[in-house]
Amino acid sequence: MSLVAEDLEVAYGRTPVLRGVSLRVDPGRIVSLLGGNAAGKSTTLKTIIGLLRPLTGTVALDGARIDGLSPDRVVAAGIALVPENRRLFPRLTVRQNLELGAWTVGDRRAVAARVREVTERLPFVGAVLERAAGTLSGGEQQQVAVARALMSRPRYLLMDEPSMGLAPALVERSFALLGELRAAGLGLLVVEQNTERALEVGDWAYILRDGRVTLEGPSAALRHDPRVRAAFLGVDADDSAHPGGERSPLTIATKETS
Repeated sequence: MSLVAEDLEVAYGRTPVLRGVSLRVDPGRIVSLLGGNAAGKSTTLKTIIGLLRPLTGTVALDGARIDGLSPDRVVAAGIALVPENRRLFPRLTVRQNLELGAWTVGDRRAVAARVREVTERLPFVGAVLERAAGTLSGGEQQQVAVARALMSRPRYLLMDEPSMGLAPALVERSFALLGELRAAGLGLLVVEQNTERALEVGDWAYILRDGRVTLEGPSAALRHDPRVRAAFLGVDADDSAHPGGERSPLTIATKETS
């Protein structure tokens, strides 16, 4: 039981974006996808959800290929996306935005039951069901975006920059929510700009550079790796040794970048 991408090659026109990207997400695990701007992080999520088609490579859910499916069929198979910047419909109520997350469910009573289900998990969302989504703050809209994705009852959740633009207190709430979803058994693939917090809460991480996975491994190991600290955490490689001058062991896989 897992979500697996293997050797994904994706291009925008003639411009290569992903170059052999492979990753795996298991249930009840938080997997972080990290890297600089234009590294291919969002493209990876769009390819998994079916918005982009790979030139080569595969995406499989529990052993069955889904890389040829349309996004609605990918969602029906058990994967949902919380897009960057939330992408809510601002003039619709929160309830209406949630209902759109279950648009493939024809039974109105079943949709209403799902609204109750997700608002029990996210009580704030239940308190603002009749408000226009555009009147909410960024952090509040983020909770609604997560609730909308949960309306399809996914087993795997893809999240694109969930903490972007949030105040510090709301960033902490965002990461706490990731832990709650993991505890509920969901597999999460998270693109996140806050590298340090992502490595703190996550189980495994992949680091992309120029469309390639250049490092992968347990989040704790990557958090202490001098290359990661120098590139993403603002710590000079010479200062990233452990007490006593010993550097963290290289328990991570290293990929060739050329």
